[in-house]
Amino acid sequence: MVDVVVNESNIHGKGVFAKRGFKKGEIVIRYNLKFLTKEEFAKLSESEKHYTSKEENGAIWLFPSPERYVNHSCEPNTNPNLKEKFDFAIRDIKKGEEILTDYRLDDVPDLNMKCNCGSKHCKKIIRKGN
Repeated sequence: MVDVVVNESNIHGKGVFAKRGFKKGEIVIRYNLKFLTKEEFAKLSESEKHYTSKEENGAIWLFPSPERYVNHSCEPNTNPNLKEKFDFAIRDIKKGEEILTDYRLDDVPDLNMKCNCGSKHCKKIIRKGN
């Protein structure tokens, strides 16, 4: 997608940034997921496994770039549409702003990680539903 770019992030490692402004409701990133068999998943390096997600039904997918680098925030500027496989703007996003989503809205049943978003509303720990 030419409307976003991957750069260093203040939140965590790499992040995705807007190369142009986005209006509320606009699709920001489409997921280009690669579905994996259990055998393919087993062959991935540990670092590559970090960019996978498992559905409750057992399906495994790999997030390619740039969507693998979208960071979490407790005050996101996008939300996921899991059925249609994209993130959309929940408010206007300025050019140069980091694209952020709320991982708690993803379909990840075992989600449990430290939050680094720095928001004044930060939950500190990211868990499904907290």
